[in-house]
Parts: sequence; structure tokens; C-alpha cells
Amino acid sequence: MNKKNLYIDFDGVILDTMTTIMKDYNTKTFTNKQEEKQFFVNYPWETIIKDKYIINDAINDIYKIIESNKFNLAILTHVNSLNEAVLKINYLRKYFKDITIIPCPKEISKTKMIHTKDAILIDDYAGNLRSWKAEQGIPVRFSLKGNGKGFKTIKELKEVIEMF
Repeated sequence: MNKKNLYIDFDGVILDTMTTIMKDYNTKTFTNKQEEKQFFVNYPWETIIKDKYIINDAINDIYKIIESNKFNLAILTHVNSLNEAVLKINYLRKYFKDITIIPCPKEISKTKMIHTKDAILIDDYAGNLRSWKAEQGIPVRFSLKGNGKGFKTIKELKEVIEMF
């Protein structure tokens, strides 16, 4: 049986980091793109990369995906800084000793980090999914509201097991 390559996004899929960040972001006024970028680079990521932000039992669902033995699994996450990458890696290593974690600089498309052809990406951001599809990948949108924006949609990560 050929396993499909499966990439899972971190923010908004495993942990609900973006809700908190966007609340803070919306209170700021930036005079240029550099100030806006610095907001994300300097954000206190250690305050939100915590278990209390786990979405829909995502950690246990990842274990179920691994146990299904249907996928070559990796976490593919955009990062704004080295500090953010380190925090995400350390967080995931608490649970998964043998999983590939790919931090991708925010300025680079996820499609430029790995081979997308016939690979699955689970992401909450439709922009990433459009790029993925354009590179012959298989996009799956993670949405708690079930809003697929034209993509196959899941609300829990374990749903991917039956989908493929």
C-alpha cells in the first residue's frame, strides 16, 4: 500500500493561536509593513503555544492518524521567527518523538518547502490551499464552522483517515 504524504498546519488546526493573536493585532495601528511584520516576530508565542489552545482533541487525532498507517505524516507550519519555530517544535516534541516538523518562513509559500504533487495539506487558510492545489497537491480545509470555501472540509483531524 502506497502511503500518501500528509502535511498538517499548526496554527488554527492543532492549536488555536490565531484567535488570540488577532485580538491583539486588531488593537494595533501599523504605519508600515515592517512594523506589522515586527508585531508577529516579537509576539510572545510562549503565551499561546500551550495545551489549553488545543483544537478538537487534535493531539489525540494525530496519534490516530499515525496509528492508521495510511500516511507519511509531517507538520508544516509557517513561522515568523526562530523563537516561534523553537517553541512549536518543543511543544510538538512533548507528544511526538518521531514526527517530521517543517517550520516554513512566513515569506515562503509552503509549496516551495516540499514536493506537493499528490500530497495532502490540511490547513485552515484558503490561500495556502489554493497555492497547494495549483501545485497539484490535494487541499483539505480545516474549519470548525464547516466552511470549505470550495475545498473538502474537516472539523476534526481524524476525519482525514476515512477521507483517503
